[in-house]
Amino acid sequence: MGARPRRRSRQRDTSRYSRLHLSVRYGCAVPSPGEQVRARTWVTRARSAVEALEHLVGGLGSAVLALVALIALVLVAVLCLAGVGLLLAPSALRMVHVVADRERARLTRWGPDVISPGPVPERLADALRDGATRREIGWLAVHAVAGWGLGLVGLAIALNTVRDGTFPLWWYLLPADAATPSLGLWTVHDVPGSLAVGLLGVGWVFVSVGLLPGMARLQALPGRRLLRPGAETDLALRIAHLTATRAAALDAHSAELRRIERSLHDGTQNRLVAVNVLLGAARRALTRDVADAEAILDRAQDAAEEALAELRAVVRGILPPVLAERSLADALTGLAATSPVRCLIDADLPGRYASSVEASVYFVVAEALTNIAKHSGARHAVVRLKRRDDLLCLEIVDDGRGGAGEDGGSGLGGIRRRVEAHDGTFALASPAGGPTTLTVNLPCGL
Repeated sequence: MGARPRRRSRQRDTSRYSRLHLSVRYGCAVPSPGEQVRARTWVTRARSAVEALEHLVGGLGSAVLALVALIALVLVAVLCLAGVGLLLAPSALRMVHVVADRERARLTRWGPDVISPGPVPERLADALRDGATRREIGWLAVHAVAGWGLGLVGLAIALNTVRDGTFPLWWYLLPADAATPSLGLWTVHDVPGSLAVGLLGVGWVFVSVGLLPGMARLQALPGRRLLRPGAETDLALRIAHLTATRAAALDAHSAELRRIERSLHDGTQNRLVAVNVLLGAARRALTRDVADAEAILDRAQDAAEEALAELRAVVRGILPPVLAERSLADALTGLAATSPVRCLIDADLPGRYASSVEASVYFVVAEALTNIAKHSGARHAVVRLKRRDDLLCLEIVDDGRGGAGEDGGSGLGGIRRRVEAHDGTFALASPAGGPTTLTVNLPCGL
């Protein structure tokens, strides 16, 4: 019992000695693992604050459009009292729909898709009875006020951060009565006072990191609640989605057959032809030189073994046998062990699932880890897999450079088609600078 704590202490001392040795050898301080984790956490928070500021500024632009559309809608409503506005009402409602569609596109770029319910009905009475149109008018009123206010506050926080943080560099260029911090709390007359304003800028940095992400989510909340399709469009969207996924499934099936055909034709078939030729040559050599016949038979055996190995590879590409021998979590652990990037598997699965679902998850993880190793420059990756109700939820996160997309032959388009063929959902968030998060939800069928 007493040896185990001493081993831990010796390991801690060894790691501490290693960091000290490296710092002495290379002339720089080597951070501990805990310090590295805290540094990555702060970098992630700072990156989230910058993204949130971008969202807030984009929301401020759409709020300006919403305010203009709201003013036009109010004017048309007033003119309707005189009868003139009835002619302008359809155009005003179409303008509201255009502004709402721009907000849907903005929200889709930063998160789950917000699908448009379709054009506004032509007749004014039908448009006013349409639930989607009424929700768009409600969003217009909320976003024109709340979105505008949140966008201005977020922009003001960012500007105050830059102003006060750089104040010690240019305060002496200001008139004596104008050299004040952003909040105007005091007047600066000397260098210590300017440094105090710089410390206030550091405080603004913490305010930005703490408040901007929440403000961005709050600004987007009315759009995600009010602009999504209502129950009246669910059936039409479901039919369109099933039609698209059926076409994707047929395309994926055809592509898989072509891949198998190419693998068999270019690899296994050529090997078997070579075996046949070598066996014929060995039969003819038996009458002349037994040694030559043995050498030819050795080559034929090597070619047969290569053909068998390629045939096994084709079979594994159809359905990995590791899934039949082991659980999905164990199969993913083995897959992560062969990845060049350090990968952690966090799988919380109560049981087994349909073979097609497990195979899809396995191929998604394999393709994602291959992309991470080839393109991302990441050092770490995490694969999380759990079941939520009737969905098998997969999340793959890496700390690479980001900027991943479905174009450019990365294989992400194939992942999307494979997932949608199972009536699942695929989402990718990969801002420039990282991290990249790939999320897949598959119906588990149990």
